[in-house]
Amino acid sequence: MKKAIITGCTGQDGSYLAELLLSKGYEVHGFKRRSSSLNTERIDHLYRDLHEAETPFIPHFADLADGSSLATLLHDIRPDEIYNLAAQSHVKVSFEIPEYTTDIVGTGTLRLLEAIRRTGVNARFYQASSSEMFGSTPPPQGEATAFHPRSPYACSKLFAHNITVNFRESYGLHASCGILFNHESPRRGETFVTRKITRAVARIKHGIQHKLYLGNLEARRDWGYAPDYVRAMWLMLQQDSPDDYVVGTGESHSVREFVELAFEHAGLDWRPHVEIDPHYFRPAEVDYLMADPAKARRTLLWEPTVTFRDLIRIMVDADLKDIERRIRGGLEQVASGVPV
Repeated sequence: MKKAIITGCTGQDGSYLAELLLSKGYEVHGFKRRSSSLNTERIDHLYRDLHEAETPFIPHFADLADGSSLATLLHDIRPDEIYNLAAQSHVKVSFEIPEYTTDIVGTGTLRLLEAIRRTGVNARFYQASSSEMFGSTPPPQGEATAFHPRSPYACSKLFAHNITVNFRESYGLHASCGILFNHESPRRGETFVTRKITRAVARIKHGIQHKLYLGNLEARRDWGYAPDYVRAMWLMLQQDSPDDYVVGTGESHSVREFVELAFEHAGLDWRPHVEIDPHYFRPAEVDYLMADPAKARRTLLWEPTVTFRDLIRIMVDADLKDIERRIRGGLEQVASGVPV
């Protein structure tokens, strides 16, 4: 049985990746931060009480800010594969807490790489790089495209990307970077724009919310389905040689298009409900991201399986179902006339 470590296992990608690896017979060790509130809802269905039965999914407390916790667990687990997905991943928030973002996203990756090197663990390593590193560089963006990051998050991801390449070249580490473009799902955090939209659609449909406040509707992104993208992560670590890959659909759509289709799927007109709030504009905007995924398709034989329109349908339907469940359980009430 192969052993894998996933940092950030409680996030969207971590939960889908854990499911994928478990389906392939792995023993999966998930690293999660300590929190005073429960933050494991995405992985609760994978966990079984260790007192009752052996489980191939084992969570551990660890933090990319704590190098000793990383080294200790690497030494004890001796994994075959390590997937570094942990991050402060909200771009807008990174402008408000840039030092913390840099410490976790950038220096945290270095701590993990150093722990691998110093413990002598013979593991293949995946680094979650980001399309945000391209920033203002014109599309399409591929592996040879110049980086021009436009946020503390993107700058931190670029350091993590480059230090991973450096360890690969300096120490012979089997380390691959996935430069993933935006990927979404019903498990996306509610403060990210796509989930913010689909959740608002469901709440507006049921009279719980009246208004949705957004920022730049003209920003364009290459949006895909998160389970497709974790499959690309796994494929990278199955290659004989490590490398870097851009992963995306090769299509780009505006936030406005996402809004229109989401409201349309629920039978609503978006225009009475959506207002622009300058608060949601970034200090430095990224206007246009679109992947050139030719290398991933050619080498990894990877293809996306969910279209842009189907992605929106999946997310809206999931949020509608969730809101209906909450209403039945008395957890949601119809809003007053005051906009939410």
